[in-house]
Amino acid sequence: MSYAGKYVLGVDSGTQGVRAQLYDLDGCCVGSAQRDYGVSFPFPGWAEQDPVEVWNALTHTVRECVKRSGVPKRNIIGICCDGTSSTVLAVDRLGRPLRPAILWMDSRAVDQVERIASSRHPVLKYVGGQDAVEWMTPKALWLKECEPETYRDAFRLIETTDWFVYKMTGRWTASLCNATCKWNYVSRDGGWCTEFLELIGLGDVLEKWPDVVLPMGTKVGTLLPDAADELGLERSTCVAEGGIDAHVGMLGLGVTEPGSVAIVLGTSAVQMALSEHPVFHPAIWGPYPDAVVPNLWLIEGGQVSAGSILAWFRDNLASDAVAEARELGVSPFQVLDNLAAAVPPGANGLVVLDHFQGNRTPLRDPLARGAVVGLSLSHEKGHIVRAIYESLAFGTRHIFESWSSSGFSADRAFASGGGSRSRMWLSTLASVCRMPVTLTADSQAGCLGSAICASVAAGENDSVCDAAARMVRVKETVEPDPSLFEVYDFYYDKYLRSYDGLRSIMHEVTATESKRRETEST
Repeated sequence: MSYAGKYVLGVDSGTQGVRAQLYDLDGCCVGSAQRDYGVSFPFPGWAEQDPVEVWNALTHTVRECVKRSGVPKRNIIGICCDGTSSTVLAVDRLGRPLRPAILWMDSRAVDQVERIASSRHPVLKYVGGQDAVEWMTPKALWLKECEPETYRDAFRLIETTDWFVYKMTGRWTASLCNATCKWNYVSRDGGWCTEFLELIGLGDVLEKWPDVVLPMGTKVGTLLPDAADELGLERSTCVAEGGIDAHVGMLGLGVTEPGSVAIVLGTSAVQMALSEHPVFHPAIWGPYPDAVVPNLWLIEGGQVSAGSILAWFRDNLASDAVAEARELGVSPFQVLDNLAAAVPPGANGLVVLDHFQGNRTPLRDPLARGAVVGLSLSHEKGHIVRAIYESLAFGTRHIFESWSSSGFSADRAFASGGGSRSRMWLSTLASVCRMPVTLTADSQAGCLGSAICASVAAGENDSVCDAAARMVRVKETVEPDPSLFEVYDFYYDKYLRSYDGLRSIMHEVTATESKRRETEST
């Protein structure tokens, strides 16, 4: 097949793997490839990743994507990468990692979060009153206090996506999206507040953070010769500033105006909406000015554990489902979906708490943990899987209700991510939240959103909003089932009350295990 015209590459670097997709300027995908990589969990609540393994997977995936597409590399005018946030990386002057990256889901910086919150500095109003344990600022403080040699030797303390841009272009930049949402950067107040950083003990961190902060879709440069060779692209290929995977996915879903919410159903779940006015509330991440779309505020919520809970169940409790899926030639998650579909709503009395790695919002409780309440000898795998899906939907509803209590709401959802391929997850989400869930033609919103950014950086679209309007198409909508409202209301109440009843036990156990780990390490 002969290809003419211009194409852009969108690269979505997630928690457990990377996907690259090649698009024409109308948003049609002409090539795709993906590759997995590992995550390590050294201690409970910790999560780390080898950035070199991720980079090697990224370059392999891009080469494979281009090869499969058949598009000549001279026709590929731009590339953009998104990534998990905050996945924090310390590197030396040559850009070499000094330690494994501290993954976004890592919750080791609990003490640092509490002390940052105790500063009560006015800049914290943009993050609901306190940073989350996942973010750059508390992780940077943890490194300074707990690994002082690493912190001292770090020439740059950045996110893995910033490292990708450096390896591609030789420039150290930070994404306005990441810096605003995770680094306490407020563009409308002049950027980083040195008074705040000094107050919390990070007055020197600005020497390590990039001093160039760019909006998504900005041209950073073109590919260095070595990077072009590794990626199999021309040196003239434009490199765009990307952002957080979920937020870039917001562009890939076409959510660029107030009124709708973007939901990314991946390893974690993220809920995002745009507002013309700031909404200040402790249950909300944000409001973030200009993080995705200029002159609009981003309202964000999230569940630390989502698809990762299903993966945990698959890996530890469902070997027979994996074997069956192999025989049938389907995904193990399809087998699990079928098991869940055979169980009535409410899973015959089971309630799962989805806080396996803590609660991001609205509880902001990094010490919370998962639970299965109501088990009996009559319950089987399908009951637990169904209760997991319902738990994930309950967690999303809890976030939406916290938004409503602050005076903000949205009436339509757009979903993407691996979970959007699960009809069970989507239908449960729609009925629990009483909200239609729309799917777009390209389920890989992160890749498409990155391609949108690449098209703007390459000069083919004037803005990310214009590019999204041109490149995103709607596929179908999953409607809520009114016959399920009553049963889901009942179990949603039990979901909330289960956390209330177990909270003190969770905290005691988590704190005890943390102290035991510290004792063993010394």
